[in-house]
Amino acid sequence: MRTIGTVTRLQIQRDSLKTGEKPTRTYDPAPLLAVPALHVSPDGALGASPGGMWAVDVHHRSHPVTKNEDGLHGISLGFTSHYDAMRAHFGEKVVVGCAGENIIATSDRQFGYDDLAAGVAILSPEGKERVRLKVLQVAHPCRPFTGWALGKTVEPEELKKHLQFLDGGMRGFYCVGEGMGTVSLGDSVAIL
Repeated sequence: MRTIGTVTRLQIQRDSLKTGEKPTRTYDPAPLLAVPALHVSPDGALGASPGGMWAVDVHHRSHPVTKNEDGLHGISLGFTSHYDAMRAHFGEKVVVGCAGENIIATSDRQFGYDDLAAGVAILSPEGKERVRLKVLQVAHPCRPFTGWALGKTVEPEELKKHLQFLDGGMRGFYCVGEGMGTVSLGDSVAIL
């Protein structure tokens, strides 16, 4: 295993970030909730919330309106280096976490699917493995997020170049938990 970053943000999506009907759907990061710990399982993520309760992420298979019926994208992983690139491209509106990944690690380099295809492990600060994530695919970009990042409706000819920039893992990676474990701020992400 090789450590590639430190977990600096954990969050859940309490509801969908995209609303409306195609092709006029809109994006709003308001349903995101930062949490100090994230319980990961093959079904998705639960976020620790005040009072000792666990909040269910909209991609958890037990959420009443789950966005993960097939169980193939219950967890998402992103990197601060990708946010640095998105902020340089779109401007200051793009803050760490606004794309909705559950686990965001600080890293000084960008990653593509091939870098993470073997999977990742989340390790405690002492090096104990907390949980493994099977990296399934990149989170492909969408018109609603792109329009939100630009602050306007994006016409097809302009949309293409922004979608190309955002593809290839820039918006993070869809994963599934292999086993169960609780991830905390300060843990490490390591390539298997």
